[in-house]
Amino acid sequence: MMQRIYLSPPHMSGEEMKYIQEAFDTNWIAPLGPHVDAFEKEVACYTGAKGAVALSAGTAAVHLALKYLGVQQGDYVFCSSLTFSGTCNPIVYEKAIPVFIDAEPESWNMSPAALEAAFVSFKKRGKLPKAVIIVNLYGQSADYGKLLPICEHYGVPVIEDAAESLGATYKGKQTGTFGKMGIFSFNGNKIITTSGGGMVVSDDLDALKKIKFWATQAREPARHYEHKEIGYNYRMSNIAAAIGRGQIRALDDRIQRKKEIFDTYRKAFSNISEIKIMPVAEYGTPNYWLTVVILDQQSKVKPDNIITKFEENNIESRPVWKPMHLQPVFQECEYYPHTEDVSADLFHKGVCLPSGTAMSGEDQAVIIEKFKSCF
Repeated sequence: MMQRIYLSPPHMSGEEMKYIQEAFDTNWIAPLGPHVDAFEKEVACYTGAKGAVALSAGTAAVHLALKYLGVQQGDYVFCSSLTFSGTCNPIVYEKAIPVFIDAEPESWNMSPAALEAAFVSFKKRGKLPKAVIIVNLYGQSADYGKLLPICEHYGVPVIEDAAESLGATYKGKQTGTFGKMGIFSFNGNKIITTSGGGMVVSDDLDALKKIKFWATQAREPARHYEHKEIGYNYRMSNIAAAIGRGQIRALDDRIQRKKEIFDTYRKAFSNISEIKIMPVAEYGTPNYWLTVVILDQQSKVKPDNIITKFEENNIESRPVWKPMHLQPVFQECEYYPHTEDVSADLFHKGVCLPSGTAMSGEDQAVIIEKFKSCF
């Protein structure tokens, strides 16, 4: 059997060991250290944010962003439904109540129409949400030119979940910089990785200072261990940050390679009338994190047929994210659809294709051949 082709495996640049070795040589193996500080500055500089705090995961970043915005028991938080559960689980950590918002077909990101409908409904109840979490799905920015004015009209802050979209832009501006706070993930499958890790970026330096305080167990500035608030062990390690410093230097090359993979798939499948490639919105430039195909409703080929065919040939693929409003754990939560349920439709029809930047042309040719054989 051929060597396994993974969906989006880590891709080392060759620069990582230089920073890791420096950490070992200087004995900065402790949880924090100079690479953490440097990585925060490098991500802030790349995105154009005024500051950043490196954390143990993107989920931890969402959690502390919600906490900073004062989300607590009984509050409502609007959240994209078409996402990974790490986006919305932190809402429940604070005993708040998620309300899920559908995607729109143009970019698969949060629907402005559905968001407006949710706000109108909650305004009538006299209970506006404490925050809105907008996700940039599969490396493409949401339409902030339409979404932000709605949130601003109701005076509700936005957390931008840019976990999948580092390096993508909206009208020339880097994603992660449109909300009160932006969230990135450096999980092993992301466009750059620190093995595991995340980051919150913001122009509000006071907010970042407080988040950093909570993330280091809320330790007060005293000689002994003094705690006046509950804290968390959420900071990124110096070794993980060293990996990130080597990775971020290759980010632009990774984005270019992701686009080449996307374009190769698009060209190869252009004559298959039963499928569509994920749309690229005109308002920005994605990082093409994953290439996703959608099967026509009338197609005899279903996502499971393709995923099974790939597995038979040792190729990893995956359905589109199962929307949060369809998850058993969130079945009691409210959901506001686009005119139709776009998120559910994409889940039932979509397949994520292998999109790793270290994938060879020969490997992609095999994937394309096996995909076409299904039709």
